[in-house]
Amino acid sequence: MKIRKLSILGAGLLGASVMQAAKARGVAAECVAWSRSAGTRAACRAAAYVDAVFDTPREAVAGADVVVACVPVDRIAPLFAECVPALAPGALLTDVGSVKAAICAETDRLLPPDVAFAGAHPMAGSELSGIAAARADLLEDHLCFIADDARSRRTGARERAEAFWAALGMRTRRVDPAEHDAIVAHVSHLPHAVAAALAAALAEKPLAWRECGAGGLRDTTRVAAGEPHVWRAILEENRGEILPALELFRARLDALHAALRGNDSAALLEILSAASAWRLPLSRK
Repeated sequence: MKIRKLSILGAGLLGASVMQAAKARGVAAECVAWSRSAGTRAACRAAAYVDAVFDTPREAVAGADVVVACVPVDRIAPLFAECVPALAPGALLTDVGSVKAAICAETDRLLPPDVAFAGAHPMAGSELSGIAAARADLLEDHLCFIADDARSRRTGARERAEAFWAALGMRTRRVDPAEHDAIVAHVSHLPHAVAAALAAALAEKPLAWRECGAGGLRDTTRVAAGEPHVWRAILEENRGEILPALELFRARLDALHAALRGNDSAALLEILSAASAWRLPLSRK
């Protein structure tokens, strides 16, 4: 895929990494950016991989072949709607939002029928945030979900989005937006919620205890360091799928608690064995 002009709306960790990857791989001849933050816009102006920086999203999308929204999930659809008058004919819109059903439904409601939009979710990131944490290989060989819905099929945006994210080094998977939300509620959003609850519980203990932990504590709580406002929006947008995921986790936690309280060694071993068997294959990847 060869893009003449790539426009990034929101040049944080993912947005800046997309630009770096697009330049490194020769995917885009020109990368332009907009950010709501004046500080991020200034950082973009100093970055060699950014060709132009704009003060408004409409200016940033003008003449772009591909536009990627890299803003919090509750702002994606309104941002695209704001940009419609400035879009070039045939422009492809996509995003990085980790919730898809609400974004796809709202975008479909706000955009004209002929605007090509395919929701996407690159499963790559870091507990770090901001342009300073971006890197060209952040997306490399990670999975990217592509929304398989009526608009993406009708406008041909689904195939174009697949080609775009694959050109950045990602593996792609087509998925119904509702199915996507159920999957990530369990494998992405639940782990974050659990890590956040664990870290919040530990925050009530003496601060000096934090320095006594080793790799297990760092690994288990790493994602809890994620940007709170971003994750608040994600958890709220995917509430319908995250609540059942939390109930499943609470049931397992209650079972562990009951096994310890009842001194039930067999039940405790069963839980730990099931957990180990599920986790070990991930260690080999």
